[in-house]
Amino acid sequence: MGERILVLDAGTTSTRAMLFGADGVLHHVAQRALTQHYPRPGWVEHDPGEIWQRTLACAREVVEKAGGAEAVAAIGITNQRETVVAWDRNTGEPLTRAIVWQDRRTADVCGKLREVVHEAEIQRRTGLVLDPYFSGTKMRWLMDNDAAVRAAAERKALALGTVESWLVFKLSGGTFVSDASNASRTLLLPLDGAQFDAGLCDLIGVPHTALAHVVDTHGTLAETNAEVFGRAIPVCGLAGDQQAATVGQGCLSPGETKATYGTGAFVLTNQGDVLPRSEHRLLGTVLTQREGVRRYALEGSVFVAGSLVQWLRDSLGLISAAAETEALARSIPDSGGVTIVPALSGLGAPHWQADARGVIAGLSFASGRAQIARAALEAMAHQTHDLAEAFAADGAAWQTLRIDGGMSANDWMAQDLADMLSVIVERPDFVETTALGAAMLAAVGVGTHASLEDAARAMRGKVRRFEPEMAASTRDERLARWRKALAAV
Repeated sequence: MGERILVLDAGTTSTRAMLFGADGVLHHVAQRALTQHYPRPGWVEHDPGEIWQRTLACAREVVEKAGGAEAVAAIGITNQRETVVAWDRNTGEPLTRAIVWQDRRTADVCGKLREVVHEAEIQRRTGLVLDPYFSGTKMRWLMDNDAAVRAAAERKALALGTVESWLVFKLSGGTFVSDASNASRTLLLPLDGAQFDAGLCDLIGVPHTALAHVVDTHGTLAETNAEVFGRAIPVCGLAGDQQAATVGQGCLSPGETKATYGTGAFVLTNQGDVLPRSEHRLLGTVLTQREGVRRYALEGSVFVAGSLVQWLRDSLGLISAAAETEALARSIPDSGGVTIVPALSGLGAPHWQADARGVIAGLSFASGRAQIARAALEAMAHQTHDLAEAFAADGAAWQTLRIDGGMSANDWMAQDLADMLSVIVERPDFVETTALGAAMLAAVGVGTHASLEDAARAMRGKVRRFEPEMAASTRDERLARWRKALAAV
């Protein structure tokens, strides 16, 4: 058996397979786009069959490039969190489209729940707030509105799970598990509870019998059918994308913080074995679990980051490629007073307003492509600054910020973050830390490395630092404009 780690990274807009060495070197990549379905305003859906088929195609392509399954020691899987798949346990076929994490259709469900339960008690138990973002209310919506889902529940054949659970089920031919990091995003798992809680399931309206068995994030978690790759390969790492990125950034000690700028933006601060408690609308989440022992993180979630740039490109036609934004931002001294509040799918932490909608403020005849592009990038630092204030108020002030994700490759944005946050920003040369973190989890799970700390020493690469340079008066003026625009939302 080889020592390579096969990572399946099922994201929001695409799915990939990546093959890593034990030293963290990336050897092969295959990628396929995922179709986005928007049947109504605020609704976002995926085809679960497409997720599976395209992920499998990527995986087989990479395994073939590696010379066959004998080269692969283990599989690690990381995924878009909170996206819900419903399928028939007997046939293994999806019952309906998946409801994607960005989907806001359950705002009314959340509102009705607030009438019967104290939200602070839900947050104390689960670390989460009552928001459409989380998986449990999506599961409830499917039970209430989809006849095929209800019928499967009545036959005791319903499986409700997040994307990692769906992929493991298909790869293994029926193993139904969910790792603790993904399970902690459902509203159905107490932060200190080993399994999904029947009382929380009854409260949210989700059948407990339709849920998976909660397992560790690393260890021997499942095994693929031999027919899938030519031999059985153990699945030894499972984690939601943001937890995987935190591991990939080497944020393994309490206080260490990372921010991932992808479709959305997600900041996690390692809390060690202390149950995370927030008084400022941040989230508590499971970071990792090994042999039942959990490590936790405090999290702030921003719904719109890279998707704002994608919107400028695809819907407004202001740019032809995301990379253009850096040159446009550098071409002018400031945004000319233009400020964007990118609430295209509501506001996440620390505001949590599901019905908020985006605003472009400060437009004049002097405003053009460059000003709007720069304002879009500035919005990343503005949203992150709101999170930084909330983390500090909860006693978790950032000393440095480690950034990753597709948007972090933009040097202008990285420097703007350092300037607006007044902290040193670190960016690894290899910014695909979500996949790297899944590889590290699987490498420890299969025994290639003894611990995540050992894996981080062996597999992480070089880091570039961005130090604050902006005058305080400039920063204050920017923040004043941001707060005025935010108030309008």
